[in-house]
Amino acid sequence: MRTIEWCEDHVRLIDQTLLPGELRYVEIRDVNTMIDAIRRLVIRGAPALGVAGAFGVVLATHQVRQSGADIAQINLDALHLAEARPTAVNLRWGVQRVLNVIGKCNEIKEICAMAEQEAIAILEADVESNEQMSLRGADFVASLVKGQVSVQTHCNAGGLACVEWGTALGVVRAIHERGMLRKVFVDETRPLLQGSRLTAFELSQLHINHTVVVDSAGPSVIAAGLVDVVLVGADRIAANGDTANKIGTYPLALAASRAGIPFIVVAPESTVDRATISGMEIRIELRDEKEVLNWNGNRVAPENSSAYNPAFDITPHDLITAIITDHRIIRPQSGEKM
Repeated sequence: MRTIEWCEDHVRLIDQTLLPGELRYVEIRDVNTMIDAIRRLVIRGAPALGVAGAFGVVLATHQVRQSGADIAQINLDALHLAEARPTAVNLRWGVQRVLNVIGKCNEIKEICAMAEQEAIAILEADVESNEQMSLRGADFVASLVKGQVSVQTHCNAGGLACVEWGTALGVVRAIHERGMLRKVFVDETRPLLQGSRLTAFELSQLHINHTVVVDSAGPSVIAAGLVDVVLVGADRIAANGDTANKIGTYPLALAASRAGIPFIVVAPESTVDRATISGMEIRIELRDEKEVLNWNGNRVAPENSSAYNPAFDITPHDLITAIITDHRIIRPQSGEKM
């Protein structure tokens, strides 16, 4: 089951806002609809956003070809795509990679063909890189933890966050397939519940033993000695190893450091942003306060209440045991740079 696919003239996505209650696919045929899908989290997860950005540019080229608009419109559409979610660097990476390829072309027919070819290459490479990360991550966890392993996760870093397979949850899957996995503790991940809705859904599909915990209990799960390792994904990794991930990740890193257990980040090389020196430079996306103040369409807070709703937080590199990518393992605590 792929989160995102190219179907000759449109993009086909799983609508992740409806899971786990309903598995529905949506068809995206224009750039504005893709931008809306990205902002509404119909598609989410750093690697998947990179692929979505790439195919968003493909849609932009098709629109120009059909309308006869100036080719410069492609760059304008690409700019809007890249800004749809500011923290996740993979989105901008996917957009720019396709722009780099078509920048050498002059004819719109060739531009469309080259854009499509590059976006498909990005999609297929995502699957391969995730499998490589998962195997490398499972080997690394096995080198640190002997015997059966209990894992804690935050947000969703599984197949739904990628094309398929997953990053941090891909490592969990690889550990499970080796017969090493005891249990997974899944943080619910407020306010949109990507853990209890999406990660738990994926683990259920894989028949993996798991327990959902509220975010505020996450550090207490670690303090109680119930887990051996924390595995999370990332939306941007700075040059010094500081990492942006879903809000609530930082407290887990603090708890893991206090308990003396490994805190491991799993993400593709495309998530590494060497132009960003440290986490202090990462722009954190602030989302609509209604996500916090409302529930299921109903207001749960007083009308005069406001909400602070950052989508991500920054985990300093000195709290990270290792960053595992599709090419290497970096140990930020030892002073290794990205």
